[in-house]
Amino acid sequence: MRKFTLLFFAFLFLTTANSQENLDAFKSGELLRYKMSYSGFLRAGTAVLEVNEKELHGKTVYYTKGTGWTSGMIKWFFEVDDVYESYFDKDSVKPYLFKRKIDEGGYKKHRITSFNYNTNKAYVQDFTVQKDTSVAFSKVQDILSSFYYLRNKDVTGMKVGEEIAIDMFLDSQIYPFKLRFLGTETLKTKFGKVNTLIFRPLVQSGRVFKAQESVTLWITADANKIPIKIKADLAVGSLRAELESYKGLANPFIKN
Repeated sequence: MRKFTLLFFAFLFLTTANSQENLDAFKSGELLRYKMSYSGFLRAGTAVLEVNEKELHGKTVYYTKGTGWTSGMIKWFFEVDDVYESYFDKDSVKPYLFKRKIDEGGYKKHRITSFNYNTNKAYVQDFTVQKDTSVAFSKVQDILSSFYYLRNKDVTGMKVGEEIAIDMFLDSQIYPFKLRFLGTETLKTKFGKVNTLIFRPLVQSGRVFKAQESVTLWITADANKIPIKIKADLAVGSLRAELESYKGLANPFIKN
Protein backbone atom coordinates (compact mmCIF):
# COMPACT_ATOMS: atom_id res chain seq x y z
CA MET A 1 0.00 0.00 0.00
CA ARG A 2 2.99 2.33 0.34
CA LYS A 3 2.70 3.65 -3.21
CA PHE A 4 -1.05 3.54 -3.61
CA THR A 5 -1.46 7.31 -4.00
CA LEU A 6 1.41 7.52 -6.49
CA LEU A 7 -0.22 4.72 -8.46
CA PHE A 8 -3.46 6.64 -8.54
CA PHE A 9 -1.81 9.81 -9.79
CA ALA A 10 0.40 7.98 -12.28
CA PHE A 11 -2.48 6.25 -13.99
CA LEU A 12 -5.05 8.97 -13.51
CA PHE A 13 -2.81 11.36 -15.42
CA LEU A 14 -2.04 8.98 -18.28
CA THR A 15 -5.39 8.76 -19.93
CA THR A 16 -5.97 9.87 -23.50
CA ALA A 17 -3.87 11.06 -26.42
CA ASN A 18 -3.62 11.24 -30.18
CA SER A 19 -2.34 13.69 -32.75
CA GLN A 20 -4.59 16.73 -32.93
CA GLU A 21 -4.74 19.26 -30.11
CA ASN A 22 -7.98 20.38 -28.53
CA LEU A 23 -7.35 23.10 -25.97
CA ASP A 24 -10.94 23.16 -24.68
CA ALA A 25 -10.86 20.03 -22.51
CA PHE A 26 -10.37 21.96 -19.26
CA LYS A 27 -10.30 25.47 -17.82
CA SER A 28 -9.18 27.33 -14.72
CA GLY A 29 -11.35 26.49 -11.74
CA GLU A 30 -11.84 22.80 -12.53
CA LEU A 31 -11.81 20.47 -9.51
CA LEU A 32 -12.08 16.67 -9.51
CA ARG A 33 -12.49 14.63 -6.32
CA TYR A 34 -12.00 10.84 -6.21
CA LYS A 35 -12.95 8.19 -3.71
CA MET A 36 -10.32 5.50 -3.21
CA SER A 37 -11.28 2.00 -2.10
CA TYR A 38 -9.20 -1.08 -1.32
CA SER A 39 -10.33 -4.56 -2.42
CA GLY A 40 -13.64 -3.13 -3.60
CA PHE A 41 -15.27 -2.31 -0.28
CA LEU A 42 -12.88 -0.65 2.20
CA ARG A 43 -12.61 3.14 1.95
CA ALA A 44 -8.91 3.81 1.51
CA GLY A 45 -8.72 7.54 1.01
CA THR A 46 -9.38 10.58 -1.16
CA ALA A 47 -7.59 12.28 -4.03
CA VAL A 48 -8.32 15.80 -5.30
CA LEU A 49 -7.07 17.46 -8.48
CA GLU A 50 -7.60 21.15 -9.21
CA VAL A 51 -6.31 23.65 -11.78
CA ASN A 52 -6.15 27.45 -11.68
CA GLU A 53 -4.18 30.32 -13.21
CA LYS A 54 -1.11 31.74 -11.47
CA GLU A 55 1.85 34.00 -12.15
CA LEU A 56 5.28 32.36 -12.51
CA HIS A 57 8.29 34.55 -13.26
CA GLY A 58 6.00 37.24 -14.68
CA LYS A 59 4.09 34.83 -16.95
CA THR A 60 0.51 33.64 -16.53
CA VAL A 61 0.51 29.85 -16.38
CA TYR A 62 -1.72 27.03 -15.29
CA TYR A 63 -1.13 25.80 -11.77
CA THR A 64 -2.45 22.40 -10.79
CA LYS A 65 -2.40 20.77 -7.39
CA GLY A 66 -3.01 17.11 -6.64
CA THR A 67 -3.51 15.94 -3.06
CA GLY A 68 -4.11 12.46 -1.69
CA TRP A 69 -4.65 11.10 1.80
CA THR A 70 -5.79 7.92 3.50
CA SER A 71 -8.87 7.73 5.70
CA GLY A 72 -10.93 5.30 7.77
CA MET A 73 -9.45 1.98 8.88
CA ILE A 74 -6.60 2.19 6.35
CA LYS A 75 -5.30 5.33 8.07
CA TRP A 76 -4.98 3.43 11.38
CA PHE A 77 -2.06 1.38 10.10
CA PHE A 78 -0.93 3.25 6.99
CA GLU A 79 -1.18 7.04 6.75
CA VAL A 80 -0.69 8.88 3.45
CA ASP A 81 -0.38 12.63 3.01
CA ASP A 82 0.77 13.52 -0.52
CA VAL A 83 0.92 16.84 -2.36
CA TYR A 84 1.87 17.28 -6.02
CA GLU A 85 2.07 20.68 -7.76
CA SER A 86 2.81 21.65 -11.34
CA TYR A 87 3.15 24.95 -13.19
CA PHE A 88 2.80 24.56 -16.96
CA ASP A 89 2.38 26.64 -20.11
CA LYS A 90 -1.21 27.60 -20.97
CA ASP A 91 -0.73 26.93 -24.69
CA SER A 92 1.82 24.13 -25.08
CA VAL A 93 1.23 22.53 -21.64
CA LYS A 94 4.99 22.07 -21.25
CA PRO A 95 5.96 21.96 -17.57
CA TYR A 96 8.02 24.71 -15.95
CA LEU A 97 8.04 23.68 -12.31
CA PHE A 98 7.02 20.49 -10.50
CA LYS A 99 6.83 19.94 -6.75
CA ARG A 100 6.36 16.68 -4.93
CA LYS A 101 6.05 16.36 -1.16
CA ILE A 102 4.85 13.00 0.13
CA ASP A 103 4.60 11.10 3.38
CA GLU A 104 3.44 7.50 2.92
CA GLY A 105 3.64 5.54 6.13
CA GLY A 106 6.85 7.34 7.09
CA TYR A 107 8.32 7.07 3.60
CA LYS A 108 9.01 10.72 2.75
CA LYS A 109 10.10 12.64 -0.33
CA HIS A 110 10.34 16.36 -0.95
CA ARG A 111 11.58 17.39 -4.37
CA ILE A 112 11.28 20.42 -6.64
CA THR A 113 12.05 20.09 -10.36
CA SER A 114 12.67 23.08 -12.65
CA PHE A 115 12.59 22.54 -16.42
CA ASN A 116 15.03 24.73 -18.37
CA TYR A 117 14.20 24.80 -22.09
CA ASN A 118 17.30 26.79 -23.01
CA THR A 119 19.60 24.01 -21.81
CA ASN A 120 17.05 21.16 -22.06
CA LYS A 121 17.93 20.14 -18.54
CA ALA A 122 15.77 19.46 -15.52
CA TYR A 123 17.18 20.62 -12.19
CA VAL A 124 16.01 18.52 -9.27
CA GLN A 125 16.33 19.72 -5.69
CA ASP A 126 15.97 16.86 -3.23
CA PHE A 127 15.32 18.32 0.20
CA THR A 128 15.09 14.90 1.87
CA VAL A 129 18.65 13.81 1.13
CA GLN A 130 20.02 17.34 0.53
CA LYS A 131 21.15 16.64 -3.02
CA ASP A 132 20.71 18.46 -6.34
CA THR A 133 20.66 16.67 -9.69
CA SER A 134 20.71 17.80 -13.32
CA VAL A 135 19.07 15.57 -15.94
CA ALA A 136 18.99 16.10 -19.70
CA PHE A 137 15.63 15.73 -21.41
CA SER A 138 14.06 16.08 -24.83
CA LYS A 139 10.27 16.21 -24.51
CA VAL A 140 8.74 15.19 -21.20
CA GLN A 141 5.80 15.89 -18.94
CA ASP A 142 5.69 15.76 -15.18
CA ILE A 143 3.11 13.55 -13.53
CA LEU A 144 0.50 16.33 -13.26
CA SER A 145 0.99 18.21 -16.52
CA SER A 146 0.67 14.83 -18.29
CA PHE A 147 -2.99 14.75 -17.33
CA TYR A 148 -3.78 18.05 -19.04
CA TYR A 149 -1.41 17.51 -21.94
CA LEU A 150 -3.12 14.25 -22.85
CA ARG A 151 -6.64 15.57 -22.32
CA ASN A 152 -5.89 18.22 -24.94
CA LYS A 153 -5.64 15.59 -27.66
CA ASP A 154 -8.23 14.36 -30.11
CA VAL A 155 -8.92 10.63 -29.60
CA THR A 156 -11.48 10.20 -32.34
CA GLY A 157 -10.55 7.45 -34.74
CA MET A 158 -8.51 5.38 -32.31
CA LYS A 159 -8.71 1.67 -33.02
CA VAL A 160 -8.92 -1.11 -30.46
CA GLY A 161 -5.41 -2.30 -29.68
CA GLU A 162 -3.78 0.96 -30.70
CA GLU A 163 -1.13 2.13 -28.25
CA ILE A 164 -0.08 5.59 -27.06
CA ALA A 165 3.39 6.49 -25.76
CA ILE A 166 4.53 9.35 -23.56
CA ASP A 167 7.67 10.08 -21.54
CA MET A 168 7.15 11.13 -17.93
CA PHE A 169 9.74 12.80 -15.71
CA LEU A 170 9.65 11.73 -12.06
CA ASP A 171 12.29 11.47 -9.34
CA SER A 172 15.22 12.45 -11.59
CA GLN A 173 14.32 9.79 -14.16
CA ILE A 174 12.41 9.59 -17.42
CA TYR A 175 9.85 6.80 -17.58
CA PRO A 176 8.33 5.62 -20.86
CA PHE A 177 4.64 4.75 -20.55
CA LYS A 178 2.40 3.00 -23.05
CA LEU A 179 -1.37 2.80 -23.04
CA ARG A 180 -3.57 0.49 -25.05
CA PHE A 181 -7.07 1.45 -26.19
CA LEU A 182 -9.51 -1.35 -25.32
CA GLY A 183 -12.78 0.04 -26.61
CA THR A 184 -15.89 1.67 -25.16
CA GLU A 185 -18.34 0.95 -22.35
CA THR A 186 -21.38 2.57 -20.78
CA LEU A 187 -20.80 2.71 -17.03
CA LYS A 188 -23.39 2.95 -14.28
CA THR A 189 -22.15 5.67 -11.93
CA LYS A 190 -23.52 7.87 -9.14
CA PHE A 191 -24.07 10.50 -11.84
CA GLY A 192 -26.08 8.14 -14.04
CA LYS A 193 -25.02 6.15 -17.09
CA VAL A 194 -21.88 7.57 -18.70
CA ASN A 195 -20.31 6.63 -22.02
CA THR A 196 -16.61 5.91 -21.55
CA LEU A 197 -13.41 5.04 -23.38
CA ILE A 198 -11.32 2.25 -21.86
CA PHE A 199 -7.53 2.29 -21.66
CA ARG A 200 -4.98 -0.05 -20.15
CA PRO A 201 -1.47 1.16 -19.23
CA LEU A 202 1.27 -1.40 -19.79
CA VAL A 203 3.01 -1.48 -16.42
CA GLN A 204 5.92 -3.40 -14.99
CA SER A 205 4.88 -6.40 -12.92
CA GLY A 206 6.65 -7.20 -9.70
CA ARG A 207 6.46 -5.74 -6.22
CA VAL A 208 3.30 -3.69 -6.79
CA PHE A 209 1.25 -5.03 -9.70
CA LYS A 210 0.13 -8.60 -10.26
CA ALA A 211 0.82 -8.50 -13.97
CA GLN A 212 1.97 -6.19 -16.74
CA GLU A 213 -1.63 -5.40 -17.67
CA SER A 214 -3.28 -4.95 -14.29
CA VAL A 215 -4.58 -1.38 -14.51
CA THR A 216 -7.74 -0.33 -16.34
CA LEU A 217 -9.06 3.23 -16.83
CA TRP A 218 -12.48 4.44 -17.87
CA ILE A 219 -12.49 7.96 -19.41
CA THR A 220 -15.60 10.03 -20.13
CA ALA A 221 -16.29 10.03 -23.86
CA ASP A 222 -17.33 13.70 -23.81
CA ALA A 223 -15.21 16.77 -24.52
CA ASN A 224 -13.87 16.87 -20.94
CA LYS A 225 -12.13 13.47 -21.15
CA ILE A 226 -11.89 12.97 -17.38
CA PRO A 227 -11.14 9.64 -15.68
CA ILE A 228 -14.32 8.43 -14.01
CA LYS A 229 -13.07 5.04 -12.79
CA ILE A 230 -9.69 3.36 -12.30
CA LYS A 231 -9.07 -0.20 -11.18
CA ALA A 232 -5.66 -1.69 -10.36
CA ASP A 233 -5.00 -5.29 -9.34
CA LEU A 234 -2.18 -5.19 -6.81
CA ALA A 235 0.09 -7.92 -5.53
CA VAL A 236 -2.22 -8.04 -2.51
CA GLY A 237 -5.84 -6.98 -3.10
CA SER A 238 -6.97 -4.30 -5.53
CA LEU A 239 -7.27 -0.53 -5.63
CA ARG A 240 -10.19 1.37 -7.15
CA ALA A 241 -10.73 5.10 -7.67
CA GLU A 242 -14.10 6.54 -8.66
CA LEU A 243 -15.09 10.12 -9.42
CA GLU A 244 -16.93 11.40 -6.35
CA SER A 245 -17.60 15.03 -7.29
CA TYR A 246 -16.59 17.68 -9.81
CA LYS A 247 -16.98 21.37 -10.55
CA GLY A 248 -15.78 23.95 -13.04
CA LEU A 249 -15.72 21.66 -16.10
CA ALA A 250 -15.04 23.37 -19.42
CA ASN A 251 -17.74 21.36 -21.19
CA PRO A 252 -21.05 19.71 -20.32
CA PHE A 253 -20.74 16.38 -18.49
CA ILE A 254 -22.73 14.22 -20.90
CA LYS A 255 -24.80 11.44 -19.31
CA ASN A 256 -27.31 9.05 -20.83
